[in-house]
Amino acid sequence: MAIREDDSTPIDYLKERVETFVTERNWERYHNPKDIAIALSVEASELLDIFKWKDSLNDPTNIPTRTRNAIGDEMADVLIYLLSLSNVMSVDLTQATLRKMSKNARKYPKRSPRNW
Repeated sequence: MAIREDDSTPIDYLKERVETFVTERNWERYHNPKDIAIALSVEASELLDIFKWKDSLNDPTNIPTRTRNAIGDEMADVLIYLLSLSNVMSVDLTQATLRKMSKNARKYPKRSPRNW
């Protein structure tokens, strides 16, 4: 398997990899919207747990490699479940993200420096 980077990996490639992984293990029966959403929340909570009560993790430049790797693992788990949910729900994540960013831009308009 070739190493890929964020700047060169399409979302559909990741979605296909997740779908293949699920299919190869016959996990489709477990991958319904409710259960995937629950698993996504659990993984997000595991990510939060790494940071709990650790002010030392507020500066990303000072996070030890072992902790940074654990954070990356939990972030990947969150993304994997999000991609799986988008597969099951047939949601185009690019369209959904851009639509939501447009809503957010209207809700939270740019502020000029003098308004800060």
